[in-house]
Amino acid sequence: MTEINIARAVTTKRKEKGITQDELANFIGVSKASVSKWETGQSYPDIVLLPQLAAFFNISIDELMGYEPQMTKQDIAKLYHRLYEDLSKKPFDEVIEECRGIIKKYFSCFPLLLQMGELLINSSILAGDSEKASAIIAEAKELFVRIKQESDDAEMMRAAVYMEATCALSLINPNEAIELLGKTIAPVLHQEILLASAYRMTDRCAEAETVLQVGIYQAILSAVSMLTTYAISNFEDTEKFDEIVNRTISVIEAFNIKELQPSIIISFLVAAAQNYVAIQNTNKALDLLEQYTGIVCGDISHRLKGDSFFNAIDGWLDETGTETPIPPHEVIKQSLVDAVVSNPALTALKDDLRFQRIVKRLEGNR
Repeated sequence: MTEINIARAVTTKRKEKGITQDELANFIGVSKASVSKWETGQSYPDIVLLPQLAAFFNISIDELMGYEPQMTKQDIAKLYHRLYEDLSKKPFDEVIEECRGIIKKYFSCFPLLLQMGELLINSSILAGDSEKASAIIAEAKELFVRIKQESDDAEMMRAAVYMEATCALSLINPNEAIELLGKTIAPVLHQEILLASAYRMTDRCAEAETVLQVGIYQAILSAVSMLTTYAISNFEDTEKFDEIVNRTISVIEAFNIKELQPSIIISFLVAAAQNYVAIQNTNKALDLLEQYTGIVCGDISHRLKGDSFFNAIDGWLDETGTETPIPPHEVIKQSLVDAVVSNPALTALKDDLRFQRIVKRLEGNR
């Protein structure tokens, strides 16, 4: 990220042209002392002089001011991680105010706005009360609307619409979410298949391998998320629910999801356990809760990486900014513990020794 720095730009460009401060001053129509003050940062050129200076150096006004309206993917990823970690160290309102300042400064950097909107949504749980949390989600929604309306990047726009719909659901506006997402499901275009074929035709086999692995990786994670929602939708159909859970567990085990991205299966394990308690399948419920406890008490923030199957995705993970672990905030840690310890749907297990051991382990991880 580059701060506004006219002094550096004027000094550098003047020297590149091989002219003196006197010569620049004469061209612009100011004193040599004024140019000297510009270059030492003691003062700034009058705003009416900026176009003339920029034209003289054959650069844009943004370049003259040393202002970068855009940020790189790497900068955005580092900023996101730093702000998230700050939420566990600094007052909530202080971090949110810094987020707002960054948003204003880089208001035309849509990749940044997308990430800042996601950060606002993810941090809303820390707001302290539901009204404040809703206000923060509404702020995030405005960012997604701006991206949707102003960006010319189709993929960015699709992501913004998805996140806007997420906000609508969080704000209890399901009809708005339906309107945004559409009532029909668009066919999935597996561009990875075509791209991988093109790479192989040009003997770029390593790139073809990476493209296919990344596509499979994302598809598997998406499938687990959808299966979780599907299971919740079929709670009342015991036979169907059990089949969905068994198939989901098969996918999780087949693709080593507990190691690759454990956080994605947390909600599935608790939701499924709750329903098994309701239909009095205590052993199945406890099996799932033990898996949940192992994840929560482990290192949820571990560095995402591939394995023996996904052995070509590490570079992609690094590029997308997921290489830096993000430790859960204390409030989030507490909520993960409370999801079992204080869950009324699991009350029927309170006298079970296995459940008591689970509770003890979770409480020791607060």
